[in-house]
Amino acid sequence: MQVKGETCPIMDVTDEPQLAPPGAGLPAIELLGGRMVFGFRCLTGNRDRFNNRIVRERKAIQQLIASIEEKSLEKRVLIRRPPGLEDSSRYWSVLMTLDHLRIVNLAIKEILVALGKGIVPEGTASTATVKPDPEVSSAVINEYEKSCDSVLAAAAAVTDLKTRVKYAHPWFGPLDAFAWYALVGVHMGIHRVQIERIIQRL
Repeated sequence: MQVKGETCPIMDVTDEPQLAPPGAGLPAIELLGGRMVFGFRCLTGNRDRFNNRIVRERKAIQQLIASIEEKSLEKRVLIRRPPGLEDSSRYWSVLMTLDHLRIVNLAIKEILVALGKGIVPEGTASTATVKPDPEVSSAVINEYEKSCDSVLAAAAAVTDLKTRVKYAHPWFGPLDAFAWYALVGVHMGIHRVQIERIIQRL
């Protein structure tokens, strides 16, 4: 709805927004900057740093979940888009965000396992195929936690993450297991900010 005197439209949290389609990606300048920052993280990072980032983000997300009532976890709200988030992902609930993290963590786990064995996974990675279920229940909280354990265990089982074979990310191009693992904590951080903004709108 439009509020008189406002310079931009204000949308109720119950309105169904018109957003870009899943997989539309990021604005070009933001994507370029993201590639540079991620490349630097891979260049200067190591396994321990990546582990620690995952642990920190996981704890922060746990604290955010604990800060609100359970019934609020399923409420979808429209948020201002944080850097690294597709427009199509701006109208999620906390549970939907956890479902997305679960899906991506498990996908990266499979990628790490394959690359660690010298195998390039079949198919093409796509941001459009990892969107959450709008009807997801609170059972996803435990499944998300399991996915964190799974990706940590998968990385630990790969002796040398700087694998010879690579698998392409839709935004960052061909990545070895080291770079895919670097992506886990970064990805969790983006969606931790998303959860923060969702909670602010509840």
